[in-house]
Amino acid sequence: MKPPKPSPPTERAAVVPADATLILDAGAIDRALKRVAHEIIERNPDLSRVALAGIPSRGIEIARRLAGHLATFGGVTPFTGVVDVSMHRDDLHTRRMLWPVQPTQLPHDLEERTIVLTDDVLFSGRTCRAAMDAIASFGRPARIQYAALIDRGHRELPIRADYVGKNLPTAFGERVFVRFLEVDGVPDSVWLDRGGLQP
Repeated sequence: MKPPKPSPPTERAAVVPADATLILDAGAIDRALKRVAHEIIERNPDLSRVALAGIPSRGIEIARRLAGHLATFGGVTPFTGVVDVSMHRDDLHTRRMLWPVQPTQLPHDLEERTIVLTDDVLFSGRTCRAAMDAIASFGRPARIQYAALIDRGHRELPIRADYVGKNLPTAFGERVFVRFLEVDGVPDSVWLDRGGLQP
């Protein structure tokens, strides 16, 4: 199956402040995702039973890239789909920007699969919980694993990532910006702004 492309946001993504600190550039992001791909292979000897499910929007791009790395390193191109969390969020009233609803795409043989959820930033854990709720409405996978490019801490639920590109300790009021060329039209990068609230 051809990996889906992320849809553009309903409104312009927040501009990275000029005084934000660059945390990862394109090369560092690529290295982090390659390492995550190797860790997925180590924990899942039968890659044919692994499916990647990106959480919109940038999680879809991460799933697409991980699928390419798994094909290169593991010799198997995994099913790559989408888990839309729009109807399962419990924090809609706090979101400054909503992404378009995207059809959830999961494998038909869900019960025999390990689903690896992919996301850009792990923060409170509420997005991951919403994604698991969304998956549960389609069936019961054999396992669910979670991969995040950035883990910035401040969990509000007992959720942790199985795979992390970079642990980034942050203050609660700081913001983390992940940008991908395919999604945002700017070079791949991760930025930390010390003076705002997480979008």
